[in-house]
Amino acid sequence: MLEPKALPSPADPVLRRAEELDALDAILPFARRDQLATLLTDDDVATLKHLAKEGMGANTLRALASDLGYLEAWCELSTSTPLPWPAPESLLLKFVAHHLWDPLERVSDPGHGMPDDVEAGLRLQGLLRSDGPHAPDTVRRRLTSWSILTRWRGLTGYFSAPSLKAALRLAVRASGRPRQRKSKRAVTGDVLAKLLATCAGGRLVDLRDRALLLTAFASGGRRRSEVAGLCIEDLVDEEPVHAVPGNAASPLLPCLTINLGRTKTTTVEDKAHAVLIGRPVIALKQWIVDARIESGPLFRRIDQWGNVDRRALTPQSVNLILKSRCEQAGLDPKAFSAHGLRSGYLTEAANRGIPLPEAMQQSLHKSVTQAASYYNNVERKNGRAARLVI
Repeated sequence: MLEPKALPSPADPVLRRAEELDALDAILPFARRDQLATLLTDDDVATLKHLAKEGMGANTLRALASDLGYLEAWCELSTSTPLPWPAPESLLLKFVAHHLWDPLERVSDPGHGMPDDVEAGLRLQGLLRSDGPHAPDTVRRRLTSWSILTRWRGLTGYFSAPSLKAALRLAVRASGRPRQRKSKRAVTGDVLAKLLATCAGGRLVDLRDRALLLTAFASGGRRRSEVAGLCIEDLVDEEPVHAVPGNAASPLLPCLTINLGRTKTTTVEDKAHAVLIGRPVIALKQWIVDARIESGPLFRRIDQWGNVDRRALTPQSVNLILKSRCEQAGLDPKAFSAHGLRSGYLTEAANRGIPLPEAMQQSLHKSVTQAASYYNNVERKNGRAARLVI
């Protein structure tokens, strides 16, 4: 008779952390949960559960958990000790030195940058895939996550230290890695028209994708997570408005408000919302009626037989839908991502001469500098300064 297989002891710290992370199963994928259970400490898990209880957004919490797992693994490999709280200034500087380095300098000095054993250890755990120095934005994001987690533990870190700021600035310059756009090309009005042309069929998937693209673009270039998270309860019908503001003789168009709840830059208390007028409203309502959606997620999965699922699309699905429509339209899918709808909205607004503050009311950009960059680029292309020799 075979002996029954022994079950893992509840005293096993990895198993215990995995069970505790089950409380975050809506945020952390199952496979990721098991990996994080081996990387994180008991205090780390307690902090993440506390943040979830405090209502931190799912995307932010997912990013914090991922960054925390990476930091714990990197620190253990680099110093043979767990990640200390708060981290000393020297450890922050080491992190920058290991991730932002000069490729040319490393040719002559093998000790420059991340040590080989640290790199090998991170690759073995599936935490490091790219070659060369990290993207500066990735390093900044992980430092920001580190700082947030330090503050949530009631501690004061050294993230504002002049030495760290100087090291980061010099390291970014030395790495020689240009800042990458989230979408190589913006989904401007002409591109959007080509994508919508591929949704001209009467299938449910065509109605959904048409409504999704029009809603995401016209509502200010919503982020893919915001689009995926929309529910029918977030829609509020408004009185019809005139096609030309202030012109009572112009035709009336349907109008509705989208309550966005928590976004990357706003909280539920901010009551962030966007307004839809005209074609996007018509497309959205047609999708709702034909898909028979009465409550819950607005944009849903559709199986191969045309059945509408109860589950919402994932943010990644929104990105894949855009790329699929790009391919059908004869565009290069690699040149576009869902963020192209956001950059495309502001670029199109600039092309049409819409004042920046008015466009920002719809896009909900907090940074004038970031939003103005799209306008400045359009002005330079349309101006005379770049046409001195043509």
